[in-house]
Amino acid sequence: MHVSFALFADAANISQEGKLNILGVFDAVQVGQFPTLHPRTTFVLRLKATSQDVGVHPLTLRWMNPRGNELWSSQAELEVGAAPAGTSEIDMPVIIQLDLPLDVTGEYRMIINVGSQHTATCTLQVHGGQAPALPTQPPAMVS
Repeated sequence: MHVSFALFADAANISQEGKLNILGVFDAVQVGQFPTLHPRTTFVLRLKATSQDVGVHPLTLRWMNPRGNELWSSQAELEVGAAPAGTSEIDMPVIIQLDLPLDVTGEYRMIINVGSQHTATCTLQVHGGQAPALPTQPPAMVS
């Protein structure tokens, strides 16, 4: 089993037709102060499995701050069934809604383990302090 992609987004769902819809993909956030929570984050993970992966597999997610401290973790089990005839891979989307704890600026990592193996890492850059102010008027033209 391998990770096709992993990302942070504003929202995601699976349509009636089985299509994965993702809205507002991001890899950086700006926060005003620490500690804080980035609320209602959607973490999207797309796994690809083959016939060799049939069975139950533990899935572990670990949220690590830039200093290497684990701020959050979760475990689940994925059950992979047999692929339909004529299909070599099974698409397994995983959509998780969560609040991300943030305690310092820097690069955070969501570490994804399937079984006992490190499978992938998804990063999120966190910037702190006040965001730069946008100009209230357009700059004057000079000729």
